Amino acid sequence: MSEPVRHRFATDITDLELADYQRAVRLVLRHPLITATWPDERALPRVRRFATTLRRDLSEAFGYRLELHGGTARLVRAKDRLDPTQPARSRTGRPFDRRRYAYLALCLAVLGRAGVQITLSELADSVAADASRISGLGLDPDQGADRRAFVDAVGWLEERGALRLADGSTSAWATDPGAGEALYDVARDVAVALFRPVRVLQHVDSAEALLDRSLASSGNAERRRSAQVARRTVVESPVVYLSDVEPAVANHLRGTALAADLTRLTGLRLERRAEGVLLVDTMGLSVERFPGTGSVAQAAVLLAVELAERALDPDGRRVRRLSAPDESARQRVLIDQVDAGLPTATFVQLDDPAPTPAAEPDEPEQVPGETRLPLVTDSFLRDAVGEILRRYGSAFGAQWHADPHRLGSEAIALLERFGAVIRVPGGVLVRPLVGRYRNTVAAVRQRAAAETLF
Repeated sequence: MSEPVRHRFATDITDLELADYQRAVRLVLRHPLITATWPDERALPRVRRFATTLRRDLSEAFGYRLELHGGTARLVRAKDRLDPTQPARSRTGRPFDRRRYAYLALCLAVLGRAGVQITLSELADSVAADASRISGLGLDPDQGADRRAFVDAVGWLEERGALRLADGSTSAWATDPGAGEALYDVARDVAVALFRPVRVLQHVDSAEALLDRSLASSGNAERRRSAQVARRTVVESPVVYLSDVEPAVANHLRGTALAADLTRLTGLRLERRAEGVLLVDTMGLSVERFPGTGSVAQAAVLLAVELAERALDPDGRRVRRLSAPDESARQRVLIDQVDAGLPTATFVQLDDPAPTPAAEPDEPEQVPGETRLPLVTDSFLRDAVGEILRRYGSAFGAQWHADPHRLGSEAIALLERFGAVIRVPGGVLVRPLVGRYRNTVAAVRQRAAAETLF
């Protein structure tokens, strides 16, 4: 008889319970905040059923902390890098901008000192009073742009159960603050769970301080940390390229243990290639999926086919190749953009660090074995989008035919979010993921009410 396979995770979960446990893991990874109503009424009982094992496995595998208080479950994640591809979104799908994020933070501050109920106008007045003390912000409910941004922030809280409508209508107030009103019950446990900073924010002088920078005390601790970073990277990114991570993390990505661990935890299969790894999402782990539905997603798939043919066609015109932008430099740009909005007046310096001498800028040089990616120009992209609209015209609505530039921009943005291309001046750099869609054949399928691709 062969010995049973020994696993490091879900050790006390029976084979009959394993699928349910994996569903709970995917649920917590996709929704770091779970309440009695968010994302649905069945989510919290599923997490509570496996709470003990989830706490242990999420801590050991990813360095995450699962907290359950009252009617909430909160996953406190360790972040290794800034990710601009997962913004908060309004109910209509609009990504939050700086103003909406600011209103959301101020709403949480007001709810933290509010009673058990609050009216929408009272919340707006309190947020407006706080916003008026912030240079360049402010909130005037009579201004349509401010009102819409505020309503988006309130709607985000309402979706997650921090605010529960008891009477009235938010939409009526959003149309005319003087003619409508809404009364909310405040779920204090949800509001407290939402705001979980890993550090006192008054001591943070840069967004980089919120990223995981734990120091290992031994070789074993360093290997454990690298394995956690590798697992985190795989479940948080659509595709992970070995060239984008540290060598120690890349070694874990190449190993077989990581694939077995993630399959055991999530029920998903890890696909490994020479360039990197991909967790094949067949169970809805990610909020956004690719390929997906909708005109933009369909255009993105068709554009990926064109990019693959252009980059890999041996009989076509030679494609210029460029070095991919340094990932650490891209992170530095993101950090600087976030830091530009930090309030310096409230910063509290805990100690007086010695001044660090300014580093000399590195001279650009060609690194031996450096990966160079095919450059596809903007003119090719414009022609490709035009050809897609011509060939599959009935699959796209009139608004896209009237604005092909917008369709192309949104399709490229989608491909970039999934690690298929990198936007650079003059075009895009084609990454290896695009090769999966070479020789893909698409057809138009007619419907009675609508026409879509595939």
